[in-house]
Amino acid sequence: MAEMDIVQVLEHLPQRFPMLMIDRVKECEAGKRIVAVKSVSANEPYFQGHFPHRPIMPGVLILEAMAQAAGVLVFRTQGTRPDQNSVYYYVGIDDARFKKPVVPGDQLEIEVTFERQLRGISKFNCAARVAGELVAAATILCSVRPI
Repeated sequence: MAEMDIVQVLEHLPQRFPMLMIDRVKECEAGKRIVAVKSVSANEPYFQGHFPHRPIMPGVLILEAMAQAAGVLVFRTQGTRPDQNSVYYYVGIDDARFKKPVVPGDQLEIEVTFERQLRGISKFNCAARVAGELVAAATILCSVRPI
């Protein structure tokens, strides 16, 4: 159950600001599960337009945080790192549900559980929580592909 700080997270993800959605990893059990954290700040660039009168983290960015957590899990499981010759892609999103808005000041905890892999496509069950309360859930499919 390895913890990871931001430096270690950056070693396992190609995304950078403003698209980096993971600040740290609380737990990572290779091949099984990861729990990652995104501290939602009022300074996030998307809050200027979503929405100026009531800032809410876009649901697609919560889904992106799920995919990034899954990416860290995949790279940790494989013992590899992202490189210039491949890209980690979304292949599908199923059963996405948003239960409660995520706002500045929230700490988003993303739990991703590995389900299975078939022909290079990995399937994950994902849940996002704030203060232990479910705010979003989805099943996602991702794949590492050569460029």
